[in-house]
Amino acid sequence: MRSIWKGSVSFGLVSIGVKLYAATEEKSISFNQVRRSDGARIRYKRVAESDGEEVAYADIAKGYQLPSGETVVLDDDDFADLPLPSVRVVDVLQFVPLEQIDPIYFNKSYFLEPEKNAVKPYVLLREALEDSGTAGLVKVAIRNREQLATLRVREGVIVLDTMIWPDEVRTPDFGFLDDDVELRPQEAQMARSLVESMTGDFDPDEYSDGYRAALEQVIEAKAEGREVVEPGEVQPTAANVVDLMSALRASVDAAKKGRGAAEAAADGRTSGSADAAPAAKSAAAKKSPAKKSAPAAKKAATKKSAAPGKKAAAKTPVKKAAAKTAVKKAAAKTPVKKAATKRASKSAPAKKAARRSA
Repeated sequence: MRSIWKGSVSFGLVSIGVKLYAATEEKSISFNQVRRSDGARIRYKRVAESDGEEVAYADIAKGYQLPSGETVVLDDDDFADLPLPSVRVVDVLQFVPLEQIDPIYFNKSYFLEPEKNAVKPYVLLREALEDSGTAGLVKVAIRNREQLATLRVREGVIVLDTMIWPDEVRTPDFGFLDDDVELRPQEAQMARSLVESMTGDFDPDEYSDGYRAALEQVIEAKAEGREVVEPGEVQPTAANVVDLMSALRASVDAAKKGRGAAEAAADGRTSGSADAAPAAKSAAAKKSPAKKSAPAAKKAATKKSAAPGKKAAAKTPVKKAAAKTAVKKAAAKTPVKKAATKRASKSAPAKKAARRSA
């Protein structure tokens, strides 16, 4: 960065040498004026109105036209000799709460860098601003103009925000301000619900310049010899918003759906990382019992080696009982056979007598 101003900040009897740098820059796409037919650049010449002669830049001064029509000519020396203390000195006039300053007064932001021999008083002022929670109100003359400004701290650097004067703020003289507009309680409640559903923390990285991106796309397409036609989303206008309540209700539903989708995506990312820890713990838990079970395995093996003797002893009575059961069964079956034999012997003489009689 290149400094655009050098001077000092007067903090009571303390003087702090500083350099001023532009804190912001515009990223807009610049164009040249060209002839439509062939793209030839359009050039302008600085010519004097009285005779039409071209005037060199070094010969150009500033002129102020009086009501009488006469012109007062001022050159760089006249501006340099202005009896104005704020040309090279930024004098702290007062310390005020920053929230008391309406943002409409802010104009442009600048970084202040201390000179090598002014680092300590610079840090002293920075710490005083941070501890008090206030902003220093100053006057400064930059580029031929004296302005009000504030000193505040951002990321360890003192920032000078230039301001416009109160008489440069226009009065909004609009007719609807005098109208008596009646709002139904349902409409007010629905509007509050919409605000609540869309409330969140400000993160500037979530937003981007859609117009610049679309313009770059059109330029790239033109350079490649193709046309780009991409219809955008239909935005609500005064023509297609018929019922205010219906529009508010639809807006609340859309905001809730959008918020739910965003929260679900965030939960998915956090749950993925959160589930990884329990999974690792369970895997470790599965591995750790294997190490601990070695002594238990030895004990189990010892018990198994002693178990067969007991089992053998237990099996012997079982076999004897089975033998006794078999003997009893055999004894039970034997009388049945003998009874059958007796029946057969008794029936034999009867059969013989029957044969004889026949």
